[in-house]
Amino acid sequence: MSTDKLKILVLGDGAWGTALSLVLNDNGYQVTLWSNFPDYAKYLAKKRENTKFLPGIKIPQSIDITCNLQPETYNLIVMAVPTQYCRGVLSQIKSRIPHLASRIPIVSVAKGIEQKTLKRPSQIIQEVLGYPKDKIAVLSGPTHAEEVVRKKPASAVIATTNQRLAKQLQNVFMNEYFRIYSQRDVIGVESAGALKNIIAIAGGICDGLNLGDNAKSALLTRGIVEITRLGEALGGKRDTFFGLAGIGDLITTCFSPYGRNRAVGIRLGRGETLQEILKSMQMVAEGVWTTKAVRTLARQYHIEMPIAQEVYNILFKNKDPMKAVYSLMTRRAKAE
Repeated sequence: MSTDKLKILVLGDGAWGTALSLVLNDNGYQVTLWSNFPDYAKYLAKKRENTKFLPGIKIPQSIDITCNLQPETYNLIVMAVPTQYCRGVLSQIKSRIPHLASRIPIVSVAKGIEQKTLKRPSQIIQEVLGYPKDKIAVLSGPTHAEEVVRKKPASAVIATTNQRLAKQLQNVFMNEYFRIYSQRDVIGVESAGALKNIIAIAGGICDGLNLGDNAKSALLTRGIVEITRLGEALGGKRDTFFGLAGIGDLITTCFSPYGRNRAVGIRLGRGETLQEILKSMQMVAEGVWTTKAVRTLARQYHIEMPIAQEVYNILFKNKDPMKAVYSLMTRRAKAE
């Protein structure tokens, strides 16, 4: 992939897709932001502001906004569609350009696990488009869009098995406010980004119940243990979960006011039902559906994940959050 005069297609008009479009535009590339919703694409093109997801942030005229899907005209694709919708969008691409994989690398920035198949986004890309692993990269880390678009310093990690592509993508995404590291552990980086959302919901519940700093610190500490257990079982490397994609992202999403999974947890802790919360949200809280997938994965791999299990009980079994806390606190004594 030549980075000279690079033309980049960003799939997904959410906060993160919009933010990355702005980063890549700042870096001097020709960027197209694609929306799956024709009316909203027209609105964005005229208004030049993503009022749903990033109000107050102007989108430069140099960024093209479209609902037309013509990926063959680009040199790089950034997949910023929520995990549960990735397959549908990729199927649209497949129907138009069956042999896309031979030319265009794709970067997934989704943080989730597909509920029905238990697949990570990069695996969905491989399955639907027939992509080889060395044409796929994933980008993850503690990077809330609301801060990145305001050019506040942030760091993330690009993971791919293709070392040459990793170096190219570092140069494409990196600038003075967005620092990119690289590594090869695609499974670990993707798993960490998905699994931390479950702990973020638990962190929000902790805040909604006003349980205090001691409880939340213990929750995050034991939460990273659970994430690492399952992540390693899936094939990720232990060190990855103590880097930017793991503990870094976990800290941000559990404390930031921008964290949508934390926001779901806060409202659950205050007594709202999941149905009430989801009806009122425009953004997608990936952790809700990842919780279902992870419960199944934990059982398949015989991994003990008590926090994730209690989050599942609260979300889908209507368990009272305080009773879930009691269940965690009264588990049998054990060594750390």
